[in-house]
Amino acid sequence: MLTVDFERLGLSSGERVLDLGCGAGRHAFECARRGAHVVALDADFVELKGVAVVMAAMQEAGERGVDGPGMEVQATAFRLPFPDGVFERVIAAEVLEHLGDDGLAMAELARVLAPGGRMAVTVPRYGPELVNWALSREYHSVPGGHVRIYRRRQLFERLAGAGLGVVGSHYAHALHSPYWWLKCVVGTGNDQHPLVRAYHRLLVWDIVRRPAATRVSEQLLNPFIGKSLVVYLEHAA
Repeated sequence: MLTVDFERLGLSSGERVLDLGCGAGRHAFECARRGAHVVALDADFVELKGVAVVMAAMQEAGERGVDGPGMEVQATAFRLPFPDGVFERVIAAEVLEHLGDDGLAMAELARVLAPGGRMAVTVPRYGPELVNWALSREYHSVPGGHVRIYRRRQLFERLAGAGLGVVGSHYAHALHSPYWWLKCVVGTGNDQHPLVRAYHRLLVWDIVRRPAATRVSEQLLNPFIGKSLVVYLEHAA
């Protein structure tokens, strides 16, 4: 399930791309399929091991659009181990809301983005996220959980302070907002609740099959309850 629109990111084959906070690797894998030289970075070594296994399998199966293995790097967003301006594209999907010093992370993202490059940043949208926080303390108080909720204008201003100019934005994953509201009501760890299991099956079916009915429904609902805010940026200078 991709949050970033790769057409709006403008990723081309052969470009260098950083996937910051790559997690299980969903965006890194898509970058690799499109022929990018992708660096998957995360603070979690276990996540990176899983990404490395999948990248190697993609290489063996010929599913990567560029020769050579992927690169997995363990580091934090506060001190990226790369020279200035080394990446033509940067992705930071659902990362900033976890970080105490998000300003430092934004400055580092801007530093490693090449002049003329483009960045995609995604965070939970204010409205749906506020409902989650209101329904469940457990949702955001766990170690490594969300430490803030961004208003759209606030996020734009924070990114501008790092020298990044907004060139576009949209909302995504409207069908996922009710799922998380439901989980917050029954308990975020209660994956066996019948309603949670039923809704999860619906989401998996949607991701795998991509039926027209759910695609159209989500497009119509995204402006109202899209779970993620997706922002595209370039250097302001």
